[in-house]
Amino acid sequence: MRIRLPLGRTLFFVCAFLFSLLALLPLRLALDWLTLDDRGFAAREAQGSIWLGSLSEAQIGTVALGDLTAQLRTLPLFLGRARVDLSRADEQNPFVGSATVSRHSFGVDDMTARLQIGSALAPLPVGGVDLSDMTAHFADGQCTSAEGLVRADIAGDVGGLTLPGGLSGNARCDRGALLLPLVSQSGMEALNLRLFEDGRYELELAVRPADDAMRDRLIAAGFALGATGYALRSSGRF
Repeated sequence: MRIRLPLGRTLFFVCAFLFSLLALLPLRLALDWLTLDDRGFAAREAQGSIWLGSLSEAQIGTVALGDLTAQLRTLPLFLGRARVDLSRADEQNPFVGSATVSRHSFGVDDMTARLQIGSALAPLPVGGVDLSDMTAHFADGQCTSAEGLVRADIAGDVGGLTLPGGLSGNARCDRGALLLPLVSQSGMEALNLRLFEDGRYELELAVRPADDAMRDRLIAAGFALGATGYALRSSGRF
């Protein structure tokens, strides 16, 4: 004997079943499906569901992010995007923002955090980077929009040359890359950091020497004369 269910009731049970699957979807599987690992994002352990979970010892490339709370937003799913809110409840070292992924795009939204860079940008001794409401989006590998204040703290020297303690500037797109154009308060030093979607970066530190002795120290440290002063360039991957 067959039991015929009204179409409306059948559709209700199908939707309820699919909702249950999504509600119980482990965070670990969801992060795999979003291919965040292709952008260098990793964590030692992911616990909980995609709607509210936690990440232990998260990192982006070689930059440690610490323990984060992760939560998927519902509304962007109807627009063909997945947006995961990431946060850390730490007054002295806060982290809040979102990672947004679609079929052909990737980005971060409203990111406010302090990142301990360590040796990721060697030979430049960047101690940390502060992001304030930074948003950056890539589509098909090209930077399409970017905004937000960025500040980098320099902790050390290059070739015996003492650098300013802090440089700051506003993020923007430039030639397909995310550009962080940072300048010291005196305007004598500038740091241009270009970030690409695949994790590559290009770095240029330009200094305008105040005298011949400083110029000689810059040359000895590997700086070369350029359009904006004496520049030290390097590249790599996070």
